[in-house]
Amino acid sequence: MPSVPPPKRHPYNQWSPDARALDLVGDKWTLLIIRDLAAGPRRFVELQRVLPGISTEQLRSRLNRMVADGLLTRQRYREVPPRVDYELTERAREVLPVVGALATWGYAWAWGPPRPGEAVDIGAIFRAAAGIPLNGRAPSGVVEFTVSSRGRPEKVYTMRVSRGRMTIEEQPAPDADARVSGDERAWIEAFSPGGSRSSLTFEGDERLATAVLDTCGAVGQTAADADAVAV
Repeated sequence: MPSVPPPKRHPYNQWSPDARALDLVGDKWTLLIIRDLAAGPRRFVELQRVLPGISTEQLRSRLNRMVADGLLTRQRYREVPPRVDYELTERAREVLPVVGALATWGYAWAWGPPRPGEAVDIGAIFRAAAGIPLNGRAPSGVVEFTVSSRGRPEKVYTMRVSRGRMTIEEQPAPDADARVSGDERAWIEAFSPGGSRSSLTFEGDERLATAVLDTCGAVGQTAADADAVAV
């Protein structure tokens, strides 16, 4: 049995496993921080970038608490300027399926096109999907996704599928079995309710890429999507 973290300052004060779990991950931002570390360690400034709604003090406080709760490790490097990386512990990695289930519920009951002023980060969708189990018949392999934006460097996400589970890396995959690319607008369309993948470009194993996209939440799309652009 893992060690029990210290009591929270504002616990739910109920002897039940769900309340104890919420004592650890029920605070605002905690689950999103876990989601955004799914691809590996990040520096403080990188977490600020992917969590645009959090203040510097909020982020610092939440990270400190998560380290104390055994959800994160903090690694300091002797560099100039100073560098500190935060990484998920095994305790936190086991929360990723909860994040995936929450994303699945969100697609069913809370999803819609981007709201005015709402930050758009396609990578957040991929990171949340890392906790969603695939259909048992889903093929194994590696899919690389590229998101391009005008005036900004393109972003690359790699999903590795094995034994019905996915892991994510935020780097190119020379060994990719399939690749899907498009600009941010095309990705928003692909992930929006009733959207289409017609503006995305597919290369390689389209069946594998489609299975991963379906899992990531592009609901209503299938391998027979005639609008997909095959290369």
